[in-house]
Amino acid sequence: MLLTPFFAAAILLRRVYWTEFAALAAMACAFAIKDPLIVMGRQRFVWTEQHAETRAATRSAAIEFLVMAAAGLTLMLARGWRPFLPLFIGAGAFTGLAVTLHVQNRQRSEWFQTASAFALTATSLTACLAATGAVPEWGWMLWVLCAIEAAAGIFVVHARLDARIAVRTGKAAPAGNRRGAFVCQGVLIGAAAYFAWAGRLMIAAALLVATAGYLFDLMRQRRTESLQLPLTSVGMQALGLSIVYTGMVVAGLWSL
Repeated sequence: MLLTPFFAAAILLRRVYWTEFAALAAMACAFAIKDPLIVMGRQRFVWTEQHAETRAATRSAAIEFLVMAAAGLTLMLARGWRPFLPLFIGAGAFTGLAVTLHVQNRQRSEWFQTASAFALTATSLTACLAATGAVPEWGWMLWVLCAIEAAAGIFVVHARLDARIAVRTGKAAPAGNRRGAFVCQGVLIGAAAYFAWAGRLMIAAALLVATAGYLFDLMRQRRTESLQLPLTSVGMQALGLSIVYTGMVVAGLWSL
């Protein structure tokens, strides 16, 4: 969700800009700094005794913040501060929310992870702003297309986790995540219909490929043997589907 939209936007920009490397460093640090901040938050609000990893986490957070600040300053000097202000504010607010929910052990919330899909895929906008200081029409479309595909995948994964737990406990799996997954597939199909009507057949095909992949996974979740698949294998399959989908979206947006 973080890297694929960024590199998709970089491909669609059709040339390499040196500022993209600064943007890549800034967003990598913005993503990585969450983990040490979680340790620091738990030390402050949860743990009653000093933990050895807190000092290392504080050091890591300081280094990552300095690199992030330097990369952000570079971008602002090169492209101006106004285009990046909404992204910087959004990234800061989302990091604060993520740290808070992790400290409270609520990070597995489906709605938080859905918000994460929209936040992390916004790296496509970062690439555009770093390169030219503005987001073209296709940049907004790329962001939305990456975000809705990622959100659909999140509910499919949660439905699988619910089914695995149900098999272990002998209880019926809750229907909420599975129902949400089917709603998300409906959104993808609706988007495919719109792009087909607009003459963007490659994008419509990409949306249908993603839908077919997720519906196939939802169907095989009915089989106990399928639920025994290691989650790493399931994750690699989802990653492969996402890469194929993004490649088709890039091809569909290439003429814009």
